[in-house]
Amino acid sequence: MSIRSFFKRKFRKKKPLYYLNDPEGLDFLDEELSKTNIFGLDTEFDWRTTYFPKLSLIQITANSKLFLIDCLDVDASKILKKYLENNFYLKVFHSVRSDATVLSKCLNINTLNVFDIQVADRLLQNSDVRSYGKIVKSFLGIELKKSETNSNWLKRPLSDNQIQYACEDVDFLLEIYSSQKKKLKKQGNYYEVLSRSEQEATLGNSSLKKLRLKKLKKKLSLKDQKIFLWREEMAEKDNVPPTYIVKDKYLKKLSKIKMKGEFSKKEIMKIIGNSRITENFISEFS
Repeated sequence: MSIRSFFKRKFRKKKPLYYLNDPEGLDFLDEELSKTNIFGLDTEFDWRTTYFPKLSLIQITANSKLFLIDCLDVDASKILKKYLENNFYLKVFHSVRSDATVLSKCLNINTLNVFDIQVADRLLQNSDVRSYGKIVKSFLGIELKKSETNSNWLKRPLSDNQIQYACEDVDFLLEIYSSQKKKLKKQGNYYEVLSRSEQEATLGNSSLKKLRLKKLKKKLSLKDQKIFLWREEMAEKDNVPPTYIVKDKYLKKLSKIKMKGEFSKKEIMKIIGNSRITENFISEFS
């Protein structure tokens, strides 16, 4: 476990940052989380060449401290499960569905009892969904740099810019939550936001194929849906993006092919371009 002082901006107070990459660091985090009933959380991950995300960092803010868990060095699932699946602790996120998805798929944790500042912001402003940076600017007047959004989070060591970016993604959550809570209580909408936030977390905790099918279900026929789920299962098995199996634009073409003999096999092979996957498709749908 290492510790350094982290400065957000000249006008913000010094805040201790703990970089946790060993069992001792996780024990320290466990002790800190046990002292509170609310904390903010965010994740950094890579999700470009695999079916399941690759978790890099988990950032937590609690007790006026910042914690970065290096998930390439340590498995934090046991300790975090104790808090994330416990309704006693309120967890504050921005866009909780994304983080809940990553936590459930990478650490087998189903996040419960959450408050999503993006959900709250949308209700308070009666506006479209706003990014984290815009919400921070609106509530705190701080301009965040987002230059590291698409950086390589699996590379080590992390750069100072990446560490600052990761810290800023979590550092303001509790401050914004406190301000939003007061406004929501006055409006009588606080529990409505909790309910909507919980719905978002539940979606994130669901299986990826169910989540993805839900987005497209109205546009797909029953046969299209079966092909879609077949593709998801193949991608999950190979741990590759679904489009590596069959591109989205070809799903309906596959659905229209009549499964008759060698000619249909050539048509399928032309679309899929992989003999193993083609054979699997034929065995599944012939």
